[in-house]
Amino acid sequence: MSRTSFRRVVVVLAATVGVAACGADSVSPLPVQPPGPTRTTPTPSTIPTTSTIPTPTGSPSRPPPTSARPAAPPPAPTRTRGTPRTTPPPTDATPACQGAVRYDLPLAETEIELLKSLCFATGAVLRIQGIGPGLVTVDRPELVSQQYEAGVVDIRFVRPGTVAVMVPKEGREHTITVVVR
Repeated sequence: MSRTSFRRVVVVLAATVGVAACGADSVSPLPVQPPGPTRTTPTPSTIPTTSTIPTPTGSPSRPPPTSARPAAPPPAPTRTRGTPRTTPPPTDATPACQGAVRYDLPLAETEIELLKSLCFATGAVLRIQGIGPGLVTVDRPELVSQQYEAGVVDIRFVRPGTVAVMVPKEGREHTITVVVR
């Protein structure tokens, strides 16, 4: 095999491998790009050889002309008008009731006598910090999931209703009424 024909075979193989790596699947253009021609996988008879590759027209200071259209601007955003919601859903926070949040209650830093009631959405957690195991009780255990670990009691409110949470501090039992929406 001559050196010239060997180069042609290498060029044809390189072009075939490069085209095969691109894949045959066509993709849709991005919204800001104009749709272009659909890609197809060339057959071996349509792959150009070194002798049929056109040379670029144009000078080194000016690039060759292209047939690409300028990119279209993205579509302007539209706003739909609907009926505004008159009441927030139960999981949203309102001025009087908090959403499904975690409420930390550090007993060492809180005047628990001043805390009489709270309001949460279903899924909220009341975290009481700095208390021993089994000391915090609730009057409606079917509405909560309670867990103790390392001086922290987590009370998750799993159903709507009203729960009285009893917390002992300094020899007295303090009741926090929690409304769960």
